[in-house]
Amino acid sequence: MAGSIAVVADRIGWEERRLIEAAPESGLRIDWVNDESLCLGAAHAVSSLEGYDALLIRSRSYTRGGLIATMAEANGLRVLNSAASIHACENKLVLRAVLRAAGIPVPDFRLALSRKDFERALTELGTPVVLKPVYGGMGKRVTLVRDTDLAHSVYDYVEDLGHAFEQACLVEPYLGGGSVRCLVVGREIVAAAEFESAGTDWRSNAALGNRSRSLTDDPDVRKTVEGVVDRLGAGIYGVDLFRTAAGPVVNEVNHAPAWRGVASTTSTDISSAVLGYLRETVG
Repeated sequence: MAGSIAVVADRIGWEERRLIEAAPESGLRIDWVNDESLCLGAAHAVSSLEGYDALLIRSRSYTRGGLIATMAEANGLRVLNSAASIHACENKLVLRAVLRAAGIPVPDFRLALSRKDFERALTELGTPVVLKPVYGGMGKRVTLVRDTDLAHSVYDYVEDLGHAFEQACLVEPYLGGGSVRCLVVGREIVAAAEFESAGTDWRSNAALGNRSRSLTDDPDVRKTVEGVVDRLGAGIYGVDLFRTAAGPVVNEVNHAPAWRGVASTTSTDISSAVLGYLRETVG
């Protein structure tokens, strides 16, 4: 075998299963390691990861994945994606700040840590706006607020969550019901698709099963995604963008992207591309 890789995750999904099953054909051995059973600490406490040439972090929890990546790197293990990139991706505000500082376009937004912040954001941005948690993924708890009266009722639920990090939200203008997802492997876009709301749900998140179509090469999208990779480093990413009159803007970057929807839309063998990148990394 050219190398052995641990897929660190809380479960085996479609993507992980495809990688594990196809790995031998690429000269790799890939095992699942439950991210709930590692108990990482000092250098002597990594016995569960000994013998692996690299870790592929696929935790559904951004926070959990970032913490494991940090401890694994501190113990000298090779981690994909890097702990720094995972930490940037796990927090929507941090990601926006990092990308904007690098000159990469992101949507206008306001950080709401209180009702006073939220009210001011509504005044400055108007409605409709999207309210989304700083932490989270797969479109969960992302709310479209179409009018001011509803907005205050929605924020009642935010206040009642009780935990400060869950109350931290971004408020941003609603940019329509479509988005572009690009699957990056290494430094290249290997597949891209455009998702649209199917009508039953305004969100265009691929995990929600909305309409999609393959996206041919778009120079503006490619340039924007290349900027993201230059800033975060080579890796495996799902880069989500919105189209605006001024060009594409980066909405989110997922460090452990699902790609089943994009693969079915584009007929691209994304799993093979990922395995090729893993082989190059550990070879």
